[in-house]
Amino acid sequence: MLALLSLLPAVLPALLLAASPAAAGGLQPLSPAREERVDALLGEMTLEEKIGQLRLLSATFTADGSEAGEELKAAVRQGRAGAVFNAFGPVTEELQRLSRKESRLGIPLLFAFDVLHGHRTVFPIPLALAASFDPGLVERTARRAAREAAAEGIHWTFAPMLDVSRDPRWGRIAEGPGEDPLLAARLAAAAVRGYQAADLAAPGSLIATPKHMGAYGAPVAGREYNSADISERSLREIHLPAFAAAIEAGAAALMPAFNDLAGLPATASRPLLRDMLRNEWGFSGVVVSDFEAIPELRAHGVAGTLMDAAELALAAGVDLDMQGKAYDRPLLEAVRDGRVAETLIDEAVRRVLELKARKGLLDARPPPAPPAPKDDARALAREAARRSIVLLKNDGDLLPLAPRGQRIAVIGPLCDAPREMLGPWAGAGDPAAAVSYLAGLREAAGGALEIRHLRGSSVERRQPLLLKQAVEGARAADLVLLCLGEHARMSGEAASRAEPVLPAPQIELARAVLATGTPAILLLTAGRPLVLGDLAQEVPAILLAWFLGHEAGNAVADILLGAAAPSARLPVSIPRSTGQIPIFHAQRPTGRPSSESHYTSRYLDMSFEPQWPFGHGLAYTRFRYGPLRLDREEIGPGESLVVELRVENAGARAGEELVQLYLRDPVASVARPVRELKDFRRVRLEPGQGRLVRFELSAAAMRFLGQDMKPRLEPGRMRVIVGPDAAHGRAAGFTLRGPPAPRRRVRLAGRRWYA
Repeated sequence: MLALLSLLPAVLPALLLAASPAAAGGLQPLSPAREERVDALLGEMTLEEKIGQLRLLSATFTADGSEAGEELKAAVRQGRAGAVFNAFGPVTEELQRLSRKESRLGIPLLFAFDVLHGHRTVFPIPLALAASFDPGLVERTARRAAREAAAEGIHWTFAPMLDVSRDPRWGRIAEGPGEDPLLAARLAAAAVRGYQAADLAAPGSLIATPKHMGAYGAPVAGREYNSADISERSLREIHLPAFAAAIEAGAAALMPAFNDLAGLPATASRPLLRDMLRNEWGFSGVVVSDFEAIPELRAHGVAGTLMDAAELALAAGVDLDMQGKAYDRPLLEAVRDGRVAETLIDEAVRRVLELKARKGLLDARPPPAPPAPKDDARALAREAARRSIVLLKNDGDLLPLAPRGQRIAVIGPLCDAPREMLGPWAGAGDPAAAVSYLAGLREAAGGALEIRHLRGSSVERRQPLLLKQAVEGARAADLVLLCLGEHARMSGEAASRAEPVLPAPQIELARAVLATGTPAILLLTAGRPLVLGDLAQEVPAILLAWFLGHEAGNAVADILLGAAAPSARLPVSIPRSTGQIPIFHAQRPTGRPSSESHYTSRYLDMSFEPQWPFGHGLAYTRFRYGPLRLDREEIGPGESLVVELRVENAGARAGEELVQLYLRDPVASVARPVRELKDFRRVRLEPGQGRLVRFELSAAAMRFLGQDMKPRLEPGRMRVIVGPDAAHGRAAGFTLRGPPAPRRRVRLAGRRWYA
């Protein structure tokens, strides 16, 4: 684990950089009894049974649960399956009985499922939860999801997805933590703690699997599964810190990416998985391939046959083959032909058995399945959804709505679309149980508001009659709520969009409604930042709702009517135009910064700044920032700087502000980003109330990877910026001293002195 600590860039807390292996976390050693059980099983196994443990096979996922076909059952009986995914509910009991009672060694199966943002109860998509900037909330939703899944026989989830992305064309940005490595790292650790709890063997815990290691969030042209061609610096500073944090938090498994990284597919990347992950970071858990990723090495052009693919993946350090059929007859023949050493098989099998041991499955008395949780998950889902909604704009304080007496036209294809509320990959969630925006608003308003629903168009298809009706309804209303955006299938895996904008029929609908002159609120449903173009200026109020899960409608109603105030902030920058993509806050300075001069880094036709920056989000009040104060002008290695300022609520309503601290290192041996997020604090203030917000910034947090890719701390002048987002704030400077100069040894009159 010390090797891992030497890797971590400055985005992780300084504590991690100096921790000892005992304090560093990570996987805990097996008990002697469990280790003996693993040794005993490994000693009894035939080569065929060993390879069987390296196979992760799929059940058939259905809306009501899952089913096991005869081929899967036969593989389990023959000891040719180590784990099964897409299985939950009664089928897990049937398959586990076959494995324990009818296979030769009776080794139990691991059951896995993608419990990504909830199991039966669906919470907001991960990008929406990232907007909460609340690791505690992420931990609580993961804990609840784990309890629900474990009650249905699931041991293992392929989550959290930690792919930092700065390209909204990529549909799977919906499943990730946004654009910033520090935020991603904090949410990663929280999710692992939530899924795994304190003890993997305890009822109600799930094995967490950070995915997809290998810059999966940086595909060329934003196209799903495409190559990532980035520098080692970008890989280590941007795309790996969240994985390091997850492993530090004790994640027991990890999944490499589908894509190739500079020509080498992650699934076959020995430098990434064996040299870095295992040797440099010290990770001893299980590495599982993504779906059929091993046979896809042939399509990548690095393997000619399935045997070649199996050999490459195992040599790289992949322990489990997900539904790929490479770790079966091809791998068996590779061992018998002398192409693959059986010791490599033994290493992988040991890790799989150790994972089962950590889950308690190899104990004399395996832990019973936990009872279904009885607490109110819907209340947590509603809270999570409320805290994920970002108020982008509120001209004229149009929000919150007056509590009674208004005629509101609720217009758009997503007003009454409960299925779409769940977003991409909603697991076992029941779409019929989701609350639509229309239903939530009607329930909350009672009879106090006159609400009329008009679709206006479909999500992607123009419907002239509906458009005409919507315009007439808008003219007759006091206020319009425009519910526009994406349907769930437009985001998520394999849902890249070259133009991440509102579909043309919805733009036409919005313009026609705005032309009536009736004030309008735009409620955006999406799994990515959408480019709004001129609509960003034309609509007076905009709420970004993402995909909020089962309680979407109730949460939105809470925000619209003022029962709750918006508190979320953007975890990604929102561009003005698709031509700005990729866009993000932590850009490096250029030798010719943008200005009115011609030969500078700018666009001829628009600003290079985003429409809304990272960290942006409004409340139903206004906050005033006082002067920034530092407790000292100079710090050295091992010291910390106290940064504080007073934040006041200058409005008439209570609200929460997310106070963000950024660092700027103007001169270094490697150019540093113009702003790096180093910390954030939430502060809730009543009207007129002020509070001192205090940060402690350690010298270790100023470390960065030098030209040799090793962490270094360089003396010089620094700037700290504290504000409401990545584009605004109060700034102050201080000096970072270098380490003390080594003492010079001199000789005076035959004696040794030190100066």
